[in-house]
Amino acid sequence: MKPIRTFSEILAKAEALEPVTVAVAAADDREVLEAVADAKKRQIADFRLFGDRNKIRAFADEIGLSLDPDMVSDQPNPALASREAVQAVREGQADVVMKGMVQTADFLRAVLNKEAGLRGSGVLSHVATFEVPGYDRLIHVTDPALNIAPSLQEKVQIVQNVVRLCHSLDLAEPKVAVLGAVEVVNPNMQPTLDAAALAQMNRRGQIKGAVVDGPFALDNAVSVEAAEHKGIKSPVAGRADVLLVPDIEAGNMLYKSMVYFARSKIGGLVLGAKVPVVLTSRADTHEAKLYSIAMAVLQADFNKRQA
Repeated sequence: MKPIRTFSEILAKAEALEPVTVAVAAADDREVLEAVADAKKRQIADFRLFGDRNKIRAFADEIGLSLDPDMVSDQPNPALASREAVQAVREGQADVVMKGMVQTADFLRAVLNKEAGLRGSGVLSHVATFEVPGYDRLIHVTDPALNIAPSLQEKVQIVQNVVRLCHSLDLAEPKVAVLGAVEVVNPNMQPTLDAAALAQMNRRGQIKGAVVDGPFALDNAVSVEAAEHKGIKSPVAGRADVLLVPDIEAGNMLYKSMVYFARSKIGGLVLGAKVPVVLTSRADTHEAKLYSIAMAVLQADFNKRQA
């Protein structure tokens, strides 16, 4: 089976699967509802919408989205809408939860709530998946939005989360590049020490399902020419599918560089929860939100088959 290399292929595979139900928190946003309309048209998902009913209906009328009476739950408070969307998943009324026009902190507070949330047994992490012009594969950046300064053990779980995502995209053995400022181990630079440890843990079978190596500077993780020029010999060098960033600052800057400078297509999920969690920026386009929904459909299907 060939690995999925574009968002068009992700959408095509999602369209071939059974639709899932997505609970959208704070759905009173035009871009969100345009993504909902497109996903419904493609029959990849059904929806429960939580938010300001009047705004939702007004936006739906503008874009020609037909709403069933029981599809919308009126909750104008975004934080409370997040809790209600999460509760719908917990009660089996939805398979995926999605962030709408709500601050990330409020949305994640509902997802991570110990009593009423969707926390799994391990670390939750965010992945931003990019279709970059000029590249023959999807590039996954993790974690640019959730874990501030992950420890080595947390990085192990972040890798395990993203490897599971890659497997759902038919990439059997993703190449994971552990990033730092340099491509050599420097005892004064903790990210390079973590990278060396992760690479060795992969070689010893403690991290499975992927090839993990590092440290890599960004250039020699994604450019074969740069890696060869620096004499780096590794199956990951220049060919990385996954870029594991050292901290949230580096991840956030890389994320936004990919969007604004490279004009990449993007989708985003939170991994490691009990169900897929769609997490995109409020500023993201409806296409980005649609791609994220489609990724969640594939992840939900993969989780069901692995259960």
